[in-house]
Order: sequence, then C-alpha cells, then structure tokens
Amino acid sequence: MVSLAALWLPILLSAVIVFVASSIMHMVLPYHRNDYSQLPDEDKILAVLRASALKRGLYVFPYCTHKDMKSPALLEKQKQGPVGFLTILPSGPPVLAKFLIQWFVYCLLIGFFVAYLAAHTLALGTHYLEVFRVVGTAAFLAYGLGHLSNGIWKGQMWGTTIKEVIDGLVYGLLTAGTFGWLWPR
Repeated sequence: MVSLAALWLPILLSAVIVFVASSIMHMVLPYHRNDYSQLPDEDKILAVLRASALKRGLYVFPYCTHKDMKSPALLEKQKQGPVGFLTILPSGPPVLAKFLIQWFVYCLLIGFFVAYLAAHTLALGTHYLEVFRVVGTAAFLAYGLGHLSNGIWKGQMWGTTIKEVIDGLVYGLLTAGTFGWLWPR
C-alpha cells in the first residue's frame, strides 16, 4: 500500500495539468463554441423573467408535483410546450475567478479520491501502465461519465454531452499519465 502523503505531487500536478488543458480546450479550440444557443426574442424573454423576480435556482416548466403528473391540464401544457429546465444565476457579470477556483478545487478533489483508490489497490513501484489503467479508469469515471445524466434527465443536446464526455476522457488520460509518471518507486 502507498500512503496518500506520498501522492501529494501527482494529486497537485494532475489538477494543474487538467486545469490548463481544460482552459485550452474551452478557450482556444473551437469545438465548444456552439454548445449554447441564444434565445429567440431574448430581450422580450429577459423582460418577462426580470418581472418574475426569479431567485437563483433550477426551475422546471411546466411545473408539477408527483401527484399532478397525469393531470389533463399538465399534459396539455406539456403537449403545447415548451418543456424544459431553466437555471438562474445571480444577476451581474459572472465572477470568472470564482468559477476557476471552484474548478481547480474540483480537480484537486478528483485527484485526491483517485489517489485514495490507487493507494489502496496499487503497490509501491507498480509499473506505469498498471497505474495508468487504474487511475485513468477512476479519473474518467469522475470527469466524464457523470455528464451523461445531463443528456438523459435534463435534455442537454447529445452532441454537447458527448463532447463533455470526451473532455472527461482527456482529463482522465492526463491524470493517469501524471500518476503513472510520478508513482512512488
């Protein structure tokens, strides 16, 4: 068994590498540029939403409780559409620094739990490819497969979902390579 303390460097470095790679993938490479669409008549829709004084949160429309799911009124609203989810963030420009810090902490957290798993399944001096396999699988599970639920339950376009899963695969491979490289001998 390898101690978690011996894995502090791959935890930290893999988080830095994933952070930099994700920045390049989202700001330089063009394949995420069409992940979001503009609302038609955006100014009119924003005026209606502003007048509603929505608070931060996730909204579903048309709204229903479990007992109302089969009511004729709800079924008619769903039939007429639109049907969807709406995420409301606090008003004002996004605080990019806050999001980036949270993303980096998330990368550290994944690195920590991947290290925990690897430390309990791999021995000191394990060959690079074995470390790569175990760590890569765990990191891909964390970074990639969770996005599938957005395509299943939240109606996210499958093209966007698949791109997020591919991003997660890249992050998992980068994490695996870092741990394999720095695995204690």
